[in-house]
Amino acid sequence: MDILTILSLGQTALELGLICSLTVLALFLSYTMLNVCDLSTDGCFTLGAAVGAAVAIAGHPWLSLGAAMIAGICSGFIVAILQTRMGVNSLLAGIIVNTALYSINIAVMGGSSLLNLNKTDTVFSLLKTALAGTPFAGGYKLIVSGAAVLLALVFITLFLRTRLGLAIRATGNNPDMVRSSSVNPAFTTTVGLCAANALTGLSGCLMAQSQKADINLGTGMVTIALASLLIGGTVMGRGGVFRRAVGVVLGSVIFRLVYTVALRLNMPAFMLKLVSSAIVILAISIPYLKTRLPMLRRRMAHAKWKGGEGAC
Repeated sequence: MDILTILSLGQTALELGLICSLTVLALFLSYTMLNVCDLSTDGCFTLGAAVGAAVAIAGHPWLSLGAAMIAGICSGFIVAILQTRMGVNSLLAGIIVNTALYSINIAVMGGSSLLNLNKTDTVFSLLKTALAGTPFAGGYKLIVSGAAVLLALVFITLFLRTRLGLAIRATGNNPDMVRSSSVNPAFTTTVGLCAANALTGLSGCLMAQSQKADINLGTGMVTIALASLLIGGTVMGRGGVFRRAVGVVLGSVIFRLVYTVALRLNMPAFMLKLVSSAIVILAISIPYLKTRLPMLRRRMAHAKWKGGEGAC
């Protein structure tokens, strides 16, 4: 494998990692800050892809980004209503919405399971045309995805520092305290889930315009996002909101690099889900094993001392 091939694979992994990091940032907002595990992520990602592709095919590639985000907001709103107003468990609410979104996504895609965007203007193709003949022509996908991630990082950092953002963070830590402060936890939960799913919808839209809109495009995204979130937490550790959000993006890129290496090793496609699960297990276990390491060392030292004493 020559250096050009390695650089090309690295660029592709970076592009996909940045696009998927928007979904990881959504999980960072809902799971880490709001303490709600939203299992509708897979369906919401595909919803953003379907809506974005349909609007782009209609001739509005830039408008497709906003349309996908609005679709994500609607999905998050329904999940929040089920949780806060109808008494449905958060996990079950996500599963219900994720199941319902399969039919909705098929309807948005006109009854088809695939929308091909090869002959359609997208945000990527428009920027490619604009950068033709410049040194940046080969990195048009990287520029679009990088700009989207940068804006998302700025939004999350500033939003979580506002009064509403602080209320959302407090809701995740202690809902009773928030309620005693005359803040409605149902409202903060709804706003947090809507904002998170807007990012998921945008991520799906960019992924569809980068590749294609497929009904199974979002399958396994919640696992990928969770793995990336945990990897980012392990890499960057604790810190402020911006530091942790940047760690989330790095985690997504690292995960995609691992995926790329697995594919280059001629691993069968059906094994990639197993790779995702293994990465999640490692990301969860490593921090715990680090806390257990000093005790294990003491036990080994004690056992070694006992063995030496017995030999005497």
